[in-house]
Amino acid sequence: MTTLTDLGRNAAPRNVAADIGKLFGEAIAKKIDTDLTALFGGFSNTVGSATTVMSAALIFNAVAKLRATGVPSDNLACILHPNIAFDLKSGLSNTFANPANGVGNDALRTGFAGQIAGVSIYETSNMADSSGNNPGTTGDYKGAVFHSDALGLAMMQDLKIETQRDASLRADEIVATSVYGVGELQDSYGCEVEADSSIQDA
Repeated sequence: MTTLTDLGRNAAPRNVAADIGKLFGEAIAKKIDTDLTALFGGFSNTVGSATTVMSAALIFNAVAKLRATGVPSDNLACILHPNIAFDLKSGLSNTFANPANGVGNDALRTGFAGQIAGVSIYETSNMADSSGNNPGTTGDYKGAVFHSDALGLAMMQDLKIETQRDASLRADEIVATSVYGVGELQDSYGCEVEADSSIQDA
């Protein structure tokens, strides 16, 4: 919620109410992402540790664990914090100097790792570190390799913005709400990937 005064609205060169709505939408989307990534630490399958440097081998290890339990090989994704993905891309591109493979070339050219072991690699900063801090301070993050059926997001109410006039304050209260739930649907369909960032001090 925020309060938009008449003075603020009339004096601003932009549409302040629209800007507030955009900020509210981004904030709720970040909250949903953060709640989903917080579920990664709940997977029973795990690879890596708080002292492990991220590598392609960890991705292959996680994929092997999932396939050994009969998880379908389609619709697998890997989500990593950007500070952890840095180490992955550094290893793929031979420390950003002399890549010997197509994935390493792509990492240098586009900044994205693309696919490893048939798994699409994604990055998000909407992830708390192992101590629950966001933005993180320890450099240890719990990402995951998982099938699309591993986690669930239920939306009861999408983003809803309401206004209420406060005449005595000469302002409008702007309130944004969303009603949703997240949860782990199939524990065996996901594998936690924990690693320590080499570029973030503990």
